[in-house]
Amino acid sequence: MLAARDIFTPDELIALKRKSDLRGAWMIFHAWAVIFAAMAMCVWWPNPLTLALAVAIIGARQLGLAVLSHEAAHGLLANRLWLNDLEGTWLTNDILFGDMYAYRRYHVMHHRFTQQKNDPDLGLSAPFPITRQSLKRKIIRDLSGQTAYKQRVGLIKRSFGKPGEPWSLRLHKGWMRLHRAIITNAILFAILAISGHWWLYPVLWLVPFFTFFSMVERFRSIAEHSMVTDNDDPFRNTRTTHANWLARAFLAPYFVNYHLEHHLVMAVPSYNQPQMHKLLLAKGYGPRMETKPGYRAILSLASSKSAPRTLQAAA
Repeated sequence: MLAARDIFTPDELIALKRKSDLRGAWMIFHAWAVIFAAMAMCVWWPNPLTLALAVAIIGARQLGLAVLSHEAAHGLLANRLWLNDLEGTWLTNDILFGDMYAYRRYHVMHHRFTQQKNDPDLGLSAPFPITRQSLKRKIIRDLSGQTAYKQRVGLIKRSFGKPGEPWSLRLHKGWMRLHRAIITNAILFAILAISGHWWLYPVLWLVPFFTFFSMVERFRSIAEHSMVTDNDDPFRNTRTTHANWLARAFLAPYFVNYHLEHHLVMAVPSYNQPQMHKLLLAKGYGPRMETKPGYRAILSLASSKSAPRTLQAAA
């Protein structure tokens, strides 16, 4: 088992693991500021182009909120646990109908058994590569809302317990599981309604959530563990994907592309992972690390499986 102290000096680890309450709060503020700015853009310049751009921007920042909640699940958004958990629930994850506490319990198994048979996330990476047509169908389902509808309706049904239980019990279970999601979404709707633009909630919150967010969440998942070269090597059972400014804006918010670094030392906040990456390269680990030059390379690799001969002949 590779330990962080085998790679970094004690002083390097102290610096890498240092958390900043201000930096964590800034990332949350940034996500919401971008979301409201995109909405304002459509109010000031309403046309199909700004609408499409706003859907993409907001969907990407919704992924950003999920990424920041993942940070909180690791206790990395703030130094004090109560503040960390407040930010990881009410300010980020709950409005996406997530459950950070349940995710925290589940996610530790993913880190403990990365790409092994006991990894609860193995099903996300195992199907790839697939054919180009199969990937296109998945993207169409994402952008048409089918993926999110299936996932969220299933989540809501499970939240209310099992059919046949007393309705009072089912309603109690549903409220306990969904109350923060209901309250945070109601607050967002109220803010937009008070501003005189209630329609922004369905058009520029729900539409991105059911479309672009689903697609970029899939891309993130594929990039992190699919088609890795060695499931037993911590430098190769996950991946860092290089991201330019455009990819960071629409596909990889808040340093989520540094996933190899996150798995090597999961106590390092996301904003310190670029420095960790540079240290690894300086120490000569570059050739051993699983990396890709960008998300286009990831999607090309993910759709590299050949179609069956019968389908090729039909084409």
